[in-house]
Amino acid sequence: MRNSSLFLRSGLTVAAASALSFLVAAGPAEAQSGISVSTTGTTVSVTTRACTNVNGSWGTASLLNSRQANFSQGRQVSLSGTTALQSAAWSNVSAGTYTVIVICSDGTTAGTQSVIVSPSVRPTISATATASPSRGVMGGVGGGSQDYGTLTLVGGGVLVGTAVAGTAWYLRRRTSKPYRL
Repeated sequence: MRNSSLFLRSGLTVAAASALSFLVAAGPAEAQSGISVSTTGTTVSVTTRACTNVNGSWGTASLLNSRQANFSQGRQVSLSGTTALQSAAWSNVSAGTYTVIVICSDGTTAGTQSVIVSPSVRPTISATATASPSRGVMGGVGGGSQDYGTLTLVGGGVLVGTAVAGTAWYLRRRTSKPYRL
């Protein structure tokens, strides 16, 4: 019974791992939507291979925020490129979730894809002058920044020596007696 449940769990694990490998091998979202969207800082860019040149135009891409519902409400940019690859980009995009829609010049939709723009973290550099301590940094272990006299140091050494001698005496006395219940 114990071996059969072990084999069942192992079989389920192998099945899940193989299903995951098939999902990973399925490829990026570009194959499904016809467009590829990427972000770099506050710039969002889209590329596609689906559009053809009609009267000198490849098509238009639109960047919609979460409050916009259709293509005409978004920030529109004309596609540029070659027969092999067309692209568009938007700069100074604020943080949030956006939808990119590409419509080719022949009226077909090349694809729709969502993208998340992360907030850009700009380091704040500030320089302020502060007075330096007159006697150095007041750090150390315990009261390490104070200067103790010779008598205090000798007294501390005697206490440490007594503790070491007492521990050695206790351990020797304990090991010399036989073990009793």
